[in-house]
Amino acid sequence: MSKLPLKSSNGDNVGEYEFADSLLVLDKGDQAVHEAVVAYNAHQRAGTASTKSKANVSGTGAKPWKQKGLGRARAGYKQSPIWRGGAVAHGPHPSKYKKKLSKKVAKLAFQRAFSAKVDQGEITVIENLAISTPKTKEFTAVLKGLGLDRGALFIVDANTDNVLLAARNIPQVEVVTAALANTYQILRYKNVVITKAGMEALEKRLA
Repeated sequence: MSKLPLKSSNGDNVGEYEFADSLLVLDKGDQAVHEAVVAYNAHQRAGTASTKSKANVSGTGAKPWKQKGLGRARAGYKQSPIWRGGAVAHGPHPSKYKKKLSKKVAKLAFQRAFSAKVDQGEITVIENLAISTPKTKEFTAVLKGLGLDRGALFIVDANTDNVLLAARNIPQVEVVTAALANTYQILRYKNVVITKAGMEALEKRLA
């Protein structure tokens, strides 16, 4: 059994949380982690860059001038990419950059990333994250009590409006539920704080 520090939201030590070693994966999964991070970043791309081809540029279909006799280069339409106000040649168009990631690989990647955090001692378990009012200063007090001056990822079993509103204006702080936490988030933050109920939900997810 791995033992994780168990604290109150004020930062006081209240014991240890035992985490089953059978849920840890440290001997494989590096490639899965890489694929999960690449897929996550690809999903963040909007893919909305767009330019107009000659079919999309409005204008007459008439030939600008006759083919021969004027001493000018021949031209067939005013929507030509080489003309000002014309189309864009080989320009970007809306596209999807999503990469497919199987459930098995995604789960292995999450297990590997989470196991590394446990192995490196960068996970802290707290009894609960009780925020009575949606005030930033109240969440800041929690960070100060836990000694987290560089921010952290907070994993809870279920989000509440008070917690989300109190944390949203604090840089380098993110709150997510155990069901929605992903590999990229685990790796992005050096410190991960998990509520006791959130830890139990994560254990079910990792089993």
